[in-house]
Amino acid sequence: MITMVQTSPDGPPNLRQSQILVPTDTPGVKIIGPQHVFGDPDAPHGHMHIVFDNVRVPASNMLLGEGRGFEISQLRLGPGRIHHCMRAIGSAEKALDLMVTRGLTREAFGKPIIQLGGNIEIVSRARIEIEAMRLMVLKAAKAMDVLGNQEARVWIHMVKAMVPERVCKIIDQAIQMHGALGVSQHTPLARMYANTRTLRIADGPDEVHHMVVGRNELRQYREMPHDPSTAAVFRN
Repeated sequence: MITMVQTSPDGPPNLRQSQILVPTDTPGVKIIGPQHVFGDPDAPHGHMHIVFDNVRVPASNMLLGEGRGFEISQLRLGPGRIHHCMRAIGSAEKALDLMVTRGLTREAFGKPIIQLGGNIEIVSRARIEIEAMRLMVLKAAKAMDVLGNQEARVWIHMVKAMVPERVCKIIDQAIQMHGALGVSQHTPLARMYANTRTLRIADGPDEVHHMVVGRNELRQYREMPHDPSTAAVFRN
């Protein structure tokens, strides 16, 4: 396995971490078991609970060299975040399909439930959100192709902050339209919601992405020339 550890606590923030290859049969490595997500086992595709008890490996097991762990992670995180967003949009499409099918086939109070409680507008907003998310992700992917990961990072942070949150809402609305069936094992919606809700933490929580985007916006604002007389008008 590859573990990320702090090897230079007093170094620059981007050079403090290193990635080290640790064979699972190394003395001191204890695999406790698979992590659970929303109460269900996340194996085999998820993460394990691992304890390192005085584990020692050769210095040659360090990847690329000391202090380059963050660099390695960033090379993967950009494409990885885009990939997560693409899959999440696929989940939103599936949720919308299930939502419409359920709304057209399930009746209550003598009519299909798609005609009740503003459900038509919910479907409309879901479609609009999906198309908006798809365009944002395409723009972020193009920025990576044209500018490179570093220059495209703000767009990557934007979509990672936006997409999982909005997809969660669409899946939640699909669950609501299914009623109790939506939280049972008889539709994929509960698992889809758990997976997407986890994405709001995986590869950086929403708050971190918003912080990066917000700081970038403030930096651009500070670098722009401002007319003091205009600022006075706004203060008044």
